[in-house]
Amino acid sequence: NFCQFIITFQREAPDSVCAQFTGSCCVKEQRRDPIIFVIMPGYSELYFNVDSGYLEGLVRGFKGGILTNSDYANLVQCETLEDLKLHLQSTDYGSFLANETGPLIVSVIDDKLKEKLLTEFHYFRNHSFEPLATFLNFITYSYMIDNVILLITGTMHQRPISELVPKCHPLGSFEQMEAVNIAQSPAELYNAILVDTPLAAFFQDCLSENDMDEMNIEIMRNKLYKSYLEAFYKFCKKQGGTTAEIMCPILEFEADRRAFIITINSFGTELTKEDRKNLYPTCGKLYPEGLHLLANAEDYEQVKSTADYYAEYRPLFEGIGNESGDKTLEDKFFEHEVKMNALAFNNQFHFGVFYAYIKLKEQECRNIVWIAECISQRHRTKINNYIPIF
Repeated sequence: NFCQFIITFQREAPDSVCAQFTGSCCVKEQRRDPIIFVIMPGYSELYFNVDSGYLEGLVRGFKGGILTNSDYANLVQCETLEDLKLHLQSTDYGSFLANETGPLIVSVIDDKLKEKLLTEFHYFRNHSFEPLATFLNFITYSYMIDNVILLITGTMHQRPISELVPKCHPLGSFEQMEAVNIAQSPAELYNAILVDTPLAAFFQDCLSENDMDEMNIEIMRNKLYKSYLEAFYKFCKKQGGTTAEIMCPILEFEADRRAFIITINSFGTELTKEDRKNLYPTCGKLYPEGLHLLANAEDYEQVKSTADYYAEYRPLFEGIGNESGDKTLEDKFFEHEVKMNALAFNNQFHFGVFYAYIKLKEQECRNIVWIAECISQRHRTKINNYIPIF
């Protein structure tokens, strides 16, 4: 894009002018009309702002509105949900609950938080150019997977589709979503519904004629996530530069987290070691030796022993307890995810800030809903068990 600017405005430029642009970033191939310059690899920062600079500046501005520790200190002091609403009005959330005139309930707060995040995301997506547009699409695919699994599970338990759809995450909505309940097998789900959705590319390993029972649905979820994470990782790797430097470690952690959770949740189930191994994403730091150890693990202690081989994961398995106030493994994973996403803003000229912002806002929504639930149920002993961000 930098060279395109030169081509547009320097078509008749003399050689003395062209010489100004033959430094480390551009090389003049041959004196012609128009003048042609070649962008040298590794200088994407020079033209990143042409298509994505405005949106990156915007998302960094939005990041400044994420709740701080002092905001959370005020929220946990609230006695009622109306008090919570009043304090949120003094933050960047503003009057997002102003139209709720009836008694405030937690589900309404949750819905409005997601609605605000959806509005921001759609603005990013509608004003983005390639390859940022594809990157933002990748962010939505994980929510689509969760929505499909939610609808299938709810249908299996005889829940009406009209009741299930409002429970789906709005970032993962798609046109064919309400027809998911007609499928009786993964193959039918793919051929009749998902073949025309973005999830079709991730469904190749899930095709089978097995009935939709709880075990097969969970296997389908993990296979979809495996294909999704590997495709997203490959896409970020292809972008190169700072985007790859920031996003690849984040996706590696997400892949490894899923491997740990799959292993722990498979204990005491019918899932064989070979089946378990086939569910692990192969784009993480655990691949291949760590995944081999997890596939053969017999209990939680062996999973912890595997984590001990990796300096990044060893602390996550320390200090975990089941007593009131103790942190769970899930809490440790969330804390590490927040830390990685917050650090993404230390670099410029990359797409990782969009992913990081969505994930940090998602954690913020969980924090607010957790505090609201504790206030609503008058169960204040655990009200401080949220994950701080900044």
